[in-house]
Amino acid sequence: MEAERNGIETFKKLLAPTTPFPLGLEVEYAKGLYLHTTDGKQYMDLISGVGVSNLGHSHPKIVAAIKAQADKHLHVMVYGEYAQSAPNALAQKLTQILPHSLNCCYFTNSGAESIEGALKLAKRYTERSEIIAFRGAYHGSTHGALSVSGNETKKRAFRPLLPNVKFLDFNQVEQLEAITTRTAAVLVEPIQGDAGIRIGTPEFLRALRQRCHETGAQLIFDEIQSGIGRTGQWYAFMHYNVTPDILCTAKALGAGLPIGAFIASREKMEVFTDSPMLGHITSFGGNALSCAAAVAGLEVIEEEALLPEVEKKGQLFEEALQHPKVKEIRRKGLFFAFEFATANEVQQIVEYCLDHQVICFWFLSNPNSFRIAPPLNISYSEIKKACTIIRQAFDTLK
Repeated sequence: MEAERNGIETFKKLLAPTTPFPLGLEVEYAKGLYLHTTDGKQYMDLISGVGVSNLGHSHPKIVAAIKAQADKHLHVMVYGEYAQSAPNALAQKLTQILPHSLNCCYFTNSGAESIEGALKLAKRYTERSEIIAFRGAYHGSTHGALSVSGNETKKRAFRPLLPNVKFLDFNQVEQLEAITTRTAAVLVEPIQGDAGIRIGTPEFLRALRQRCHETGAQLIFDEIQSGIGRTGQWYAFMHYNVTPDILCTAKALGAGLPIGAFIASREKMEVFTDSPMLGHITSFGGNALSCAAAVAGLEVIEEEALLPEVEKKGQLFEEALQHPKVKEIRRKGLFFAFEFATANEVQQIVEYCLDHQVICFWFLSNPNSFRIAPPLNISYSEIKKACTIIRQAFDTLK
């Protein structure tokens, strides 16, 4: 019975598919960097569950925090009605980390929901409707988030989407004049993740901040992938001395459990309380179990002093993976894209690595690159071991 519940045939039969060719690993348990499968193999997870498990799997402090909260209570009320210690502690922790203007948290269930809430907040606060986003962006798969994402292949089957959305080119300062007093929100990833780790320039992000200030448009940073230490700072915007009006965060925030948040000033958040009341609502937002895990995860990053190590580890990966076949390495901290001549080469590399028990992954919108985003607490010896296998994959290319 246990084997049947975990088996690939049940997975294929009873769970809704997303592609015709899933990786199909049958996971028995996960610990640290490794996924352990039912056939006795262990795989190095260099993608952290696609950006979620920034501290690896089953970190003892996080597991202990989850167990302690489970002993207290799980869900007790919809978001915003009861005071609970776990979401209170998470809000306190996040607002201590962030600039003073980002002092009020709305907890959601996912990154996409944080985007939805942030867009609603900007429209309600400004009483405008135009939204500006950037080509190459990915913000989620719900209707609103899809509307402001840049991958038309993923969007066209679901149109019509949100109206009054305009797209600009990322890192093009001269196009920012398109932001006007009609613009409610400008939504941007300081580092575009799914586009293949396209890093915002300081000049672009500062000019964007200034233009939004001039027009009253709300600047929303999507740091769902790039946050929680991934780049060596708590959030990527901290490298640039540019603060958004609204911050979206998720993925690694929950340290393995589902949670997101959009964070702004108290003044802005209060517009959800009237005209109409309950301007944004959720049953499970601020779930106590997820919040307890998130607090523990943030504490682990601090206690283990992981942020200063991120850039050193990133440099070690980058130096070890120089290769004639690699066209470009794009990186910030431990946030990587490796560019190749063809998508077929990327396919070969990812498959070779999987066959040799190292998990790398694709980008939805950049087929000529593959990604890694290993746990922040990966050891230096594990980095060297993983790089040996990845280089072997490179060597197999003709």
